[in-house]
Amino acid sequence: MNRLTRQIPTLLAAAVFLSFLPTGCGSKNVVPKGPDAGNVEPDKVLYDRALNDYEHGRYTESRLSLQALINSYPDSEYLAKAKLAVADSYYKQGGIEGLTQAVAEYKDYITFFPFLDDAAYAQMQVGMAHYRMMEKADRDSTQAGLAEQEFQTFLLKYPKSNLAPEAAQRLREVQEILAAGDFDVARFYYLKGDYRASGARLTEVIGRYPLFSEADRATWMLGDIYRRAARGSKNEQERARWRAASDLVYASLVKNYPLSPFAADAKRQLTEDGVKIPPPDPQALARAQYEEKFANDHPSMLHRALGIVKSSPDVSAAARTGEPDLNPPGEMNGSQQDVLQANGSSSVAVGSAANASSSGETATATAETVPATESSSNSGGATISEVDPPTATTVGAAASGNTAVSIPDPGAKHPQTETDINAAEELKMNPPATSKKAVSQPKPASTSKSKSKKQKTPKADKKTESTSKKKKGLHKILPF
Repeated sequence: MNRLTRQIPTLLAAAVFLSFLPTGCGSKNVVPKGPDAGNVEPDKVLYDRALNDYEHGRYTESRLSLQALINSYPDSEYLAKAKLAVADSYYKQGGIEGLTQAVAEYKDYITFFPFLDDAAYAQMQVGMAHYRMMEKADRDSTQAGLAEQEFQTFLLKYPKSNLAPEAAQRLREVQEILAAGDFDVARFYYLKGDYRASGARLTEVIGRYPLFSEADRATWMLGDIYRRAARGSKNEQERARWRAASDLVYASLVKNYPLSPFAADAKRQLTEDGVKIPPPDPQALARAQYEEKFANDHPSMLHRALGIVKSSPDVSAAARTGEPDLNPPGEMNGSQQDVLQANGSSSVAVGSAANASSSGETATATAETVPATESSSNSGGATISEVDPPTATTVGAAASGNTAVSIPDPGAKHPQTETDINAAEELKMNPPATSKKAVSQPKPASTSKSKSKKQKTPKADKKTESTSKKKKGLHKILPF
């Protein structure tokens, strides 16, 4: 009797252990309970088990159950959810490999189920996967460019989705990074004195990314390049065109970025040129006032220094309002007013160079800046300062917002002025003949030409002879 009482606890423990054997020992096996437990379909069991693994971070086990469901039950009602869950598991896993595989899985889902409501979510996740792989502005911009394309595709295909506001904000942040990369290169060439390369990139930044946090500085730099080209030009008509182009750029700066620190200097330039200062655009002013609320969210110098360690870019300076650019990289809006204004009826443009740089070529408005700036740099203007722009001269009233002024392309070449300049340079180099020595100058030129011709013919004969000899020698060695 005592021996039996001693074994009772052991028997009870064994009974409790055996009662748990049908349901499994781990949390991965999910078996339905209740009166309808025998009627549950196996695809439902696999799907619930996969969700349980996903929630507990067992992404590989979750994908195994989902793949078993997809392969074994192709007509299951959980097929679409299973394919989306596979993509979510890769996205949640993270890393370069996981995010790359997630992009492929999401795109497969969009291909097979384009009309389901979750297709918009899958497209959003494709952009977010590239967004998470995006690097800083001074590094490779491949992932940022892909993220821009995917978010643009989302906003064009699903403009009424509840995810559209988030996609628009992500697109602003991506375009902030892309614009920052182009602007850093443009500023490098600007400080170096290569105005052609700088102007081409500045027109790209201004035309494609008007919501860029440094767009006002880029606009001022482009106007300064035009002003320097006007100062270094030798022809009065060309000088007037460059001044007018710079006034248009300064007027767009005053109109579209009224709260910019460069607006005061642009107004001073317009006043010196006798150009009427345009009033600030109401929508641009409201947008600038709204952006000032988030000025405290920008990182300090300490955070920027610590951000060097991080590989992810800092998007805190991105705009919080305004419509992002939905055009492909090869195309741009007609002017930045199309984005900053609702009607786009203003006559103030950034110049024809904004449209020229969209095709990947050097801007025509900046094509003439290199000879002009070289001449100005030789006269003591080699150093470029972002604070003290060159002085301006008077020009007719333009860029007032009410009067449209048609100005020829500053980069267009004019044969008449070029021939005049070339003729003047030739006269300086070769003054008219006034003595016998000057008259006798053409004779040596003719003799030199004849000598050069005589020298060219034997050279050609020698080459032919050498090649023929080589051919003969090779023919002797290799007769076939």
